[in-house]
Amino acid sequence: MSAEENFAKLGYTLPPAPKPLGIYKPFLVDGKHGYVSGHGTLKEDGTLIVGRIGVDMNIEEGKLAARQVGLAILATLKAHLGSLDKVKRVIKILGMVNCTPDFEKHPYVINGCSELFAAVWGEENGIGVRSAVGMGSLPGNIPVEIEALFELH
Repeated sequence: MSAEENFAKLGYTLPPAPKPLGIYKPFLVDGKHGYVSGHGTLKEDGTLIVGRIGVDMNIEEGKLAARQVGLAILATLKAHLGSLDKVKRVIKILGMVNCTPDFEKHPYVINGCSELFAAVWGEENGIGVRSAVGMGSLPGNIPVEIEALFELH
């Protein structure tokens, strides 16, 4: 099945493609690569999920927030490429988690995005290399920010 068909089967709705909150491009194509700037927890209604993991939200809520970031990234890909089928594979994601200093399960939180991408492009093409790190804060007190690199068809 295609990425578009896989996404449709999941039953999720994409938020609007986020607009830049500074001087940068949300998406840039260089040759056969698509670079996605850091995305936040944009919901369907245009608002953000906010809070710090370990204070305002628990690990499961953090994982759902990471999935929401993944959906925002998919929205950007669709807005700029026209179709998720134009993505060949995920190369890398960098997941940043807004959490307390004692929090240690950053990879579990970022799995929310990684699991979404694996469902859309399959395990072979939807799982790339990854970093998951903790941050003392993120813009607007969002719990998760993720940037990504994709190979394009």
